[in-house]
Amino acid sequence: MSQLFSSVNIGNLQLKNRLVVSPMCQYSAKDGFANNWHLVHLGQFAIGGAAAVIQEATAVSPDGRISDGDLGLWDDQHIEKLKEITEFIKENDSIPGIQLAHAGRKASSNKPWVGRNQFSPADPKGWQTVAPSPIPFHSGDYEPQELDVDAIENLIEQFGTATKRAIQAGYEIIELHAAHGYLIHQFLSPLSNLRTDSFGGIFENRIRFLIEIVKRVKQEITSQSLWVRISATDWAEAGWDLQQSIALSQLLYTLGVDLIDVSSGGLVSYQKIDVGPAYQLPFAIAIKEHTKNNVATVGLIKTAIQASEIIAQKQADLILIARGFLDDPHLPLHFAKELNADIPWPKQYERAK
Repeated sequence: MSQLFSSVNIGNLQLKNRLVVSPMCQYSAKDGFANNWHLVHLGQFAIGGAAAVIQEATAVSPDGRISDGDLGLWDDQHIEKLKEITEFIKENDSIPGIQLAHAGRKASSNKPWVGRNQFSPADPKGWQTVAPSPIPFHSGDYEPQELDVDAIENLIEQFGTATKRAIQAGYEIIELHAAHGYLIHQFLSPLSNLRTDSFGGIFENRIRFLIEIVKRVKQEITSQSLWVRISATDWAEAGWDLQQSIALSQLLYTLGVDLIDVSSGGLVSYQKIDVGPAYQLPFAIAIKEHTKNNVATVGLIKTAIQASEIIAQKQADLILIARGFLDDPHLPLHFAKELNADIPWPKQYERAK
């Protein structure tokens, strides 16, 4: 049978195969609360055979949302519906995960199908954004407020309390979103972090915010698995790059992070990305070759053969797919059929096998 459908241990968890649903924002929440859209959206992937389902970027504070439609976990009241979602995923033999995030300067934005404009802090739909330095993402965006050290320490604590709530809600994978130009990534990159204090300047200072979040989150974790998503490169001159990503990954391994979820880009509007099939795979390969980390790869991995070869060649430990699952929620079942792998189907669906 294809190694794509072999089990793998990541931290304390055993995943039944190597196909995982990547976090995908739905912009369908109100005041951070999940609803039946999220239950059905995430639940269908568990039915379809995914080893794990990672919930969309979920804000640790109200001003950490990308839009007013983002999920949140800054209030105990958010837990009830999320628990319903995690229970359904587990009942269908998959592992529920959550991506904890803060959008930083990319927050206070419109839903993408309406328009990607950023709302003014004075707009009823908007709020004041924050960042390591007062540099907008787009030239027409509103200037973010530079975080002082007290505010940074408060954010670190918010990641910790959000983790506690996530565990209460039943999530078994906690992923920290340190990619795609959101707040943690903004601290990592010298293009967005111009600070001169202990959270800016040299590499050790720019990674400090993430490192302190990891240490705080680890205080809450018992049997859960901790993952970190990074952008391996900014795709921009003098920005965050692969060598820094390797150094960061090596350090995260020593702190007990179980997996590096390797993506790229998103920090600056002028990035130049050479897009193609599995275009981000070389970054995952490099991190896997130069560290002891488990590694996941993402980005335009569209076929069963392509995914199977990545695992067979040990280029990555997991394949995270987003758009492919939107197109086909039963993607693992269909990949298995294409690769002549006999895997269990839900009994309710076996008549279609």
